[in-house]
Amino acid sequence: MTTTEYVFEQAVEGFGTVRLARVDPARDAELLHGWVGGERARFWGMRETTVDDVREIYAHLDTLTTHHAFLAYRDGAPVALFQTYEPEADRVSECYEARPGDIGVHLLIAPTDAPERGFSTHLVSALVSYAMEGHDRIVAEPDAANDKAIALLVRNGFELGPEVVLPEVVLPEVHIAQKRARLLFLSR
Repeated sequence: MTTTEYVFEQAVEGFGTVRLARVDPARDAELLHGWVGGERARFWGMRETTVDDVREIYAHLDTLTTHHAFLAYRDGAPVALFQTYEPEADRVSECYEARPGDIGVHLLIAPTDAPERGFSTHLVSALVSYAMEGHDRIVAEPDAANDKAIALLVRNGFELGPEVVLPEVVLPEVHIAQKRARLLFLSR
């Protein structure tokens, strides 16, 4: 049995300990497939993928130095997929003027049968702490129709930016469809 190596840990009062570990495509593909394949993850854009597709996508992501995927744990249980990226190395840079010190983020909170009041806010506050390490500003770009994600980010201090169209990406190793997105920013 392998032990999980955490890259970040923060105790959140009244919530528990949030830890981040890099996604291991071989170990985590089945778990992530269960999350991204559900109706609630429709904005993630991976509902039609297979477990092998998920493994390949995250194996490719793992080869990049500009994009990183993490599993977020709360007291040892996986609760979210959190991704960070350098905006200037991403399609979002075609939609706004990226600055040195910017970091982009994506968040998919795991499905649960027992919603918990304040869960998302506590989790986001810890993830923001991690993302801000060494950065001046966070940019998020949820689907423009994802009202819940936008409201969550605004509740956590993000400021609304413009609605944009993220261009399609077609490369031999990856295809990402065009997307209407809402930019949101959080400055230090």
